[in-house]
Order: sequence, then C-alpha cells, then structure tokens
Amino acid sequence: MSKFRNIRRYHCFYSLGRAVQRHASWLVKVWKGIAHLLQFLHPKRYVRRIDWYIIKKFIGTYIFSIILIISIAIVFDINENLAKFTQYHAPLRAIIFDYYANFIPYFTNLFSALFVFIAVIFFTSKMAGNSEIIAILASGISFKRLLRPYMITCALITVVSFYLSAYVIPHGTIIRQNFEAMYKNKEKNTSADNVQLQVDRGVIAYMQHYDDNLKKGYGFCLDKFENKKLISHLTAMEIQYDTVSDTKYHWKISNWKIRRLQGLREHITSGAEKDTTIQIEPTDLVYSKGQQETLTSPQLKDYISKQVNRGSQNVVQYEVEYHKRIASSFASFILTIIGASLSAKKRKGGMGLYLGIGLGLSFIYIMLETISSTFAINAGAPPVLAAWVPNILFGLVAYFCYRKAPN
Repeated sequence: MSKFRNIRRYHCFYSLGRAVQRHASWLVKVWKGIAHLLQFLHPKRYVRRIDWYIIKKFIGTYIFSIILIISIAIVFDINENLAKFTQYHAPLRAIIFDYYANFIPYFTNLFSALFVFIAVIFFTSKMAGNSEIIAILASGISFKRLLRPYMITCALITVVSFYLSAYVIPHGTIIRQNFEAMYKNKEKNTSADNVQLQVDRGVIAYMQHYDDNLKKGYGFCLDKFENKKLISHLTAMEIQYDTVSDTKYHWKISNWKIRRLQGLREHITSGAEKDTTIQIEPTDLVYSKGQQETLTSPQLKDYISKQVNRGSQNVVQYEVEYHKRIASSFASFILTIIGASLSAKKRKGGMGLYLGIGLGLSFIYIMLETISSTFAINAGAPPVLAAWVPNILFGLVAYFCYRKAPN
C-alpha cells in the first residue's frame, strides 16, 4: 500500500513538472511582466539622490520657517494676552495644553502655503547662489525634471495639511474657543430668540428662546402641513435636548399639547412630559462666529446638505469653509512653482529681493482669499468660485513664471 502511495506521489510530481515544462515560456513572460511592473513602481525610479537632496532641504527649511514664525507669533500673543490670563486666573496647564497646543496647529495650517513659499525661495536661492542649480541644469536635467522633488514634497505637505484641516484641527478649535470664552472674556453666542426653521418637508418649528448652555428651549411649537393645510399643531412650554442619548434628535418636551385637525374635527391630547424625536440639533439653533471652523469636513458636508434641504440661507460661510479647505491645500503646488521659478536663476544681490517678492505675493494671496470669501458671504458669489479664485489667478502667474524660468 505504501509503495502504491509513493508511486502516486511521484506521478503527481512528474505531471506537475511536465505542466511547468509545457507552459514554461508563458510563465517566463508572466514573471518578466511582474518584474517590469515592480521596477516601474519602485520609488527609486522616480526619486534619485538629487531628489532626496532637494526634498531634505525643502522639508528642513519648511519646518525651520514654521518654528521661527510661530515662535514669534506666540511671543506676541503672550505679550498681548498675559494681562487677561492673569485677570481671569487661567491655570498654566490650560494655557499650554488647551490654548497654545491648539493655537500652534491652527495657525501653522492656516499659513502653510506662506511657509511653503518662503521655504522654497529661501533654499532655492541659496542653491542658485552656490551655483548648484546651474550645475544640475548643465548636467542635462531639465527645469521640469528639477521640479519633481518639489512636487513630491508638496504632495506630502498637501495631504498632511488637508487631513489636519478636515479632521484634526476642528476638534482643537472647539477646545481653544472654549478657553477663550472662559479666560479671555471673548464673547460667544449661547442663546437665540424667535428661531423659526423648516425641520422637514412640510414641518415648521418655532422656538421663542433657546439657551445653548442648558440645551433648553422655551415657547416651542411644531406645525405639520399636508397639501398646504395644517394637520397637526404641537406646543410645549419647555423643550430639553437629551445629550446622553445614543441617537440624534432626541428631545424631551414639558407641558405639551397636540392638536390634530381632521377636516372639521379637532383632536387634542396633552401631558406633562414626553420623549420625542424632532430633527433639530443645538447647532441648528445657535450660530456663533467661527462655528464652521469647529466642524470636520464630513460634518460640514452633512450640515450643508441638511440646511439646503430645509431651505436655509445661512449656509454660505459653511460652503466657503468646506471648499476653502480643499483649495488651500492645493495652493502649495502653485506657490512652489512660482517660488522655484523666481529664485532658480543666479542673480547679484542675494536672496533678499526674492524673499520680499515672496512675502508680497503670499500676502496678496491671503488678501484675495479674504476678499473672495467676503464676496461669497455678502454679495452672493458662488462659494466654489470664491474658494478657488486665488488659486486660478495665481495658477496663471505660476504658468507665466514657469515659462520664463531658466532651462
């Protein structure tokens, strides 16, 4: 029996060997195809030693500029707010971890494009002054190929910047704003009067007064319509939002009364307390300055969609914030092309002129961002266009500078 099993095993190996031999040419082609694909996708194909050299310089100068400028900003901020911190007895732990630990990422990401621009001009001018750019171009590398490490670094910075602005910084902004309201006496809107909004199609809610600190409203009514006819009218003396509920839109109404209209008949029910689901959240009732900065991008998208379905007009600043986060992240590519094109040529006088031009262009970019956002909020300009106008205009400048760059 064992001899039969051995013969059978050898026969299987023999059949497998014959199959491999029969399809050997096909297997070799497949193996060569995989090898070529791996070689094509290997990072060393795109990132050479000169690329690593420029990437390290770019990242190092970028981090150095952030540390330098943010350190200066912190010194000025401490000098300005030290009296308020002392007056309102702000604890040192809260100042460090609640305020400045969220102050630094917020302003670093806000002016990330400015830091990128300064870093590019600074180290590229230094390379041009040392004749490194001339040597690179003289070796047969084109200016387009020279920009590859710049673009790789920009892609890395863009991904990190967008992730921070879309998911991380909004949570820190909530903590920082709460600190400012408590220890800097910065006014924060925590109440609303005579709020009326469309909760759902044919459902209108009204609240006489709402206190966001207590998550409590007074003088509440909810009207439901079908075919433009009132079918239900709910009134409640008080309405309390359930903050510990696992689901959203969970409210508790007190001293309530419901009138249901059925033709000429009217059915009235009332009670002391009742748990109910109403598609309203506290963020729908109270708007405070900078509230859009406290929402992550998925939350912003949901909020905008919900408010548009309700017919609300107070969503422009949220739409501008949503599109500006994407547009600001891509600004690094445009400003990098401008900076590298301006500073790659060796000129007399050093890098002072380029740094001045770079700072000027950066501040023009920030000013255009502010102006376009204001036009969208106050003048009815499309939010997408308002967010991308600075990138479009500076993209044209970048193309012109790239065409005039040394080759």
